[in-house]
Amino acid sequence: MARPRSQGSRTDGAVEPRQLSPDAEEYLSFLVVERGRAPSSIASYRRDLLAYEEYLEWRGDCMATVDAATVRSYLAMLEASGLAASSRARSLAAIRGLHGFAHAERGVARDPTVEVEGPRVPQGLPKALSEAEIGRLLGAVRGDDAKALRDRAVLELLYATGARISEVAGLDVRDLDLEARLVRLFGKGSKERIVPMGRPSVAAVREWLGPCGRPKLVGVTRPRREDADALFVSSRGARLGRQAAWTIVRRHAVASGLADKVSPHVLRHSCATHMLNHGADIRVVQEMLGHASITTTQVYTRVSQEHLRRAYLAAHPRSSVSRRAPSGRRRGGAGAPP
Repeated sequence: MARPRSQGSRTDGAVEPRQLSPDAEEYLSFLVVERGRAPSSIASYRRDLLAYEEYLEWRGDCMATVDAATVRSYLAMLEASGLAASSRARSLAAIRGLHGFAHAERGVARDPTVEVEGPRVPQGLPKALSEAEIGRLLGAVRGDDAKALRDRAVLELLYATGARISEVAGLDVRDLDLEARLVRLFGKGSKERIVPMGRPSVAAVREWLGPCGRPKLVGVTRPRREDADALFVSSRGARLGRQAAWTIVRRHAVASGLADKVSPHVLRHSCATHMLNHGADIRVVQEMLGHASITTTQVYTRVSQEHLRRAYLAAHPRSSVSRRAPSGRRRGGAGAPP
């Protein structure tokens, strides 16, 4: 089965970008207005739905005629193309949402996706740095110029709060209460949560907000109105973007010899894992990370248990002793202790 092309065409030979159907556009507007989905999520859904609607057009189907077999056929095509299970699961989530919306809001008779089982997505363990590696990363920032003060504050805040990079990049100065050591974060769906900060992160942010830090960069150019209150800014005085914040993490990971161990969420994973290792209640960690479901947080308990198992095997004197009875004795037989 040939895969449909991902763009439309005109009779004059020029290629024009495909457009989503009105139903799909209405669904994306619903996600923005009613669900508060982030622009990055909407962009991903748009790509997934464009490809899906192109497939339906290629088959001669529309929203009213799609059945479960059609959706399964589309997922099979994605799998045959080599798309990862996680990407196929995300695509199915967008398709489910569209059909559910069309059924509930647009009068389509049925939702064919209720009969479709999603791909199995292997659940890998979050990759956290050790506490010693965190120390190396946080200590990798050198100097006391404005950029160094900013980078140090970004790293300290990410590790102290377990925040997502996008959440830290989106902070305004007014979201901080340094006296109370609290920060207000806005997570997925613009859900607000209050998270405590440790003393090192408070000290780093204070330095960044001092005369040698943020004021030096804010004054480079006149900031846009939406950037005027941004906590973290670029060298040009604009709000620090998510990609720029990730670049800061990556740059100092390279400097500390940890380049192959970092990911955009590495400090978030490390914060959660280390808190559980030190006895934090899982519900507290769930609240800090902004997880809607405790099952999302429970993956970190698996990391913590693996850490415990490795420590036990390395340290307990009888962790590797054979379970068989010593030679010459049989369990429960002659020679066995009473």
